[in-house]
Amino acid sequence: MYFYNVNELYRAMSPSVPLQEMIRAIRSARTQCEERGVIQRECAAIRAQFRQADNGGRSHNLAKLLYVHMLGYPAHFGQMECVRMIASPRYSEKRVGYLGAMMLLDEKQDASLLITNSIKNDLSHSNQYVQSLALCTLACMGSAEMCRDLAPEIDRLLRASNSYIKKKAALCAVHIVRKVHDLGELFVPAARSLLAEKNHGVLHGAVVLIIELCERNPETLERFRKTVPDLVQIMKGLVLSGYSPEHDVAGISDPFLQVRILRLLRILGRNNEGASDAMNDLLAQVATNTDSTKTVGNAVLYETVLTVLDIKSESGLRVLAVNILGRFLLNNDRNIRYIAMTSLQKIVGTDHNAVQRHRGTIVDCLKDQDASVKRRALELSLALVSASNIRSMMKELLLFLSSCPAELKAHAASGIFNAAERYAPSQRWHIDTILHVLTTAGGDVRDETVPNLIQLITNASELHCYTVHKLYRALLTDISQQSLVQVACWCIGEYGDLLLRGECQETEAVQVTEDDVLDALETVLQSHMSSPATRGFALTATMKLSTRITDNVDRIRSIVSIYGSCIDVELQQRAVEYNALFKKYDHMRAAVLERMPVIEKNSSGHTNGETTGEAIKDIQPAKVKQGELLLPPQPANQVCDLLDLLGGSDETLQPSPAVGAPVPGLLINTASIAGGDLLDLLGVLEPAPLAPVLTAPTVPVYEKDGVTLTLSCEKQSDTGLTVTLTASNSTESDISSFTLQAAVPKSVQLHMKAPSGDSLPARGTAKVTQMVVLNNPNKVSLKMRVRISYTSQGSAFQDTVQIDSFPGLDAAGQ
Repeated sequence: MYFYNVNELYRAMSPSVPLQEMIRAIRSARTQCEERGVIQRECAAIRAQFRQADNGGRSHNLAKLLYVHMLGYPAHFGQMECVRMIASPRYSEKRVGYLGAMMLLDEKQDASLLITNSIKNDLSHSNQYVQSLALCTLACMGSAEMCRDLAPEIDRLLRASNSYIKKKAALCAVHIVRKVHDLGELFVPAARSLLAEKNHGVLHGAVVLIIELCERNPETLERFRKTVPDLVQIMKGLVLSGYSPEHDVAGISDPFLQVRILRLLRILGRNNEGASDAMNDLLAQVATNTDSTKTVGNAVLYETVLTVLDIKSESGLRVLAVNILGRFLLNNDRNIRYIAMTSLQKIVGTDHNAVQRHRGTIVDCLKDQDASVKRRALELSLALVSASNIRSMMKELLLFLSSCPAELKAHAASGIFNAAERYAPSQRWHIDTILHVLTTAGGDVRDETVPNLIQLITNASELHCYTVHKLYRALLTDISQQSLVQVACWCIGEYGDLLLRGECQETEAVQVTEDDVLDALETVLQSHMSSPATRGFALTATMKLSTRITDNVDRIRSIVSIYGSCIDVELQQRAVEYNALFKKYDHMRAAVLERMPVIEKNSSGHTNGETTGEAIKDIQPAKVKQGELLLPPQPANQVCDLLDLLGGSDETLQPSPAVGAPVPGLLINTASIAGGDLLDLLGVLEPAPLAPVLTAPTVPVYEKDGVTLTLSCEKQSDTGLTVTLTASNSTESDISSFTLQAAVPKSVQLHMKAPSGDSLPARGTAKVTQMVVLNNPNKVSLKMRVRISYTSQGSAFQDTVQIDSFPGLDAAGQ
């Protein structure tokens, strides 16, 4: 009978309609409002029947409620009904009750504790299917308390004779180990004995359980390394066995069990030569005998490759693994190509030469239509670049750059720059490559590209004429690539005389007049495509040409004066200053605008799979000169925090990081910084002449986690003060990277001297002292906040202490 109206259909339904009828009524709803109405009325009927003491359709009603829950509607009122049905002796009700518990209950619900006793009773039931229901429920939603209570029962079932129960119990034990790590030792003997089973389901559960146990406990891992021969025999039986219809999947015998065993072998063989040697022959056998034409075979091969690459395998076996990944690259399935390149990316640093053999295939993947495959191919291609293949690889990468998607251009350009800087065969090739990238993707390069290229051009003095001619032609061709235009303007300003001379051996000579050059720069200044920074480059280049040409100085003066009233403040300031050079300081113009000196830049080279042949010198710590401060590398947010150490103070703070052990850092020249500036970190570099020393007792200012910091003061003058901070370590472990940082009000000048060390041995066998010189000319209320940072047992610690009183000082003096 078919109903056209949902309400009519529902009215025709009795309070105990079958599940199928309720589903049909819900699906017949034309709007969500109608659907909610049907569900609310049915839930009301179900709730009313739950209240009845003698209800023969409990499982029927709970099944309907679970369907409502699957649609996303509230069904929490059925939780207690689940508990009652689990306790029922009838299997049909118990089955629905356990299903409802898995769907409606979780470990956070108090009702879940009520079924613990029922689960324990059912685990001892004579019916294996009732035991299975209890095992599945415990594995699905068992809380830590339930796992502790029922773990002995699971261990007992692991030793049962029924294979069906043992495989369920093994997977339930996995859940218990994940919930309560301490219970892992309970299952070790049983898990070891399960490896002797013939049933594949039990073996699969046992291997999963052993993997979980080994990953949780290093001692358990050592114990299970003795099972490697047994696992090898099981795996050989799977690889060499004939056709078995029960376990065969696309011609592979139980690939699921094979993958699990290979994963366990990878864990057992990692960083262990004995275990790795025991499985080398097996891995070679699996790699050569597994069919790679099916997806199932590829899954086993991929797991084999991961195992080979993760253990201490033989070199020939690693080459075989890389060759398998190379075959994956030829597969039509993009997913397989993607995981192959992901794996090759991880090993390219250790097996560079083996991966190089597949360079052609990897480069071909740059032409793939899939964006994710292209990205992986680009990353792997950049990793394969070396001094021996730089020219051929760069051709492919530049070709890819010209047609790659917009989201990959920045990454490709950055990688090409890095590769060119490391392996450039000549400076001219290096410059040409970068200019090619700027021409192709100038809008997607990093900000530091322009200064880096300028530095490269400056150092290549014999290529100045070639470079300025090439950049001038590029500027005439396209002014939309801002990075390229900025470099071109800079070179024209610096080497415009070489451009006008027209004599260049490296490139075809082109006669360029002064008007041509000025026209090009003026086009950049007036173009709507030019950014404010690009206009600044062009205006400076125009100004510099005033000392390199003779006939058009008045035109340059006119161009500069126009921008004296520009709306852009930066450009206006440049123009006003340049006008001042023309008018008041014309006699200094030639000296001010002379050619830039060679820029020195120290950078260490890197190679892929090669040695540079140069001895690597030890990095010497930078020496701190007068007026300079060596700052240890600190995260930006820590510096900001240090500036606000005395957050409640009305005065701005003046941070002064302590100079610790020699660490490559950042040199900041403070000699030219104004005294009231925020970065005037050193304040007065030379303290006032010493007055008679007034000593004060040592007092503790910080004591936490075994680290103690004490303070003592010595008054040097009416406004001068020397504070000595002494740190000690009373714990049983050594402390490293110990540093102190201090902040005081800005009117107080602070200078931190080098500490006596940066490590605190255990049990207070040695101390670290840090002297801080303070000068308080305004005699403000003195206070200081100190930040303590150190590393102990591999963990970094940081704390702050505020010092409001300095013992031994009279109030009048400070």
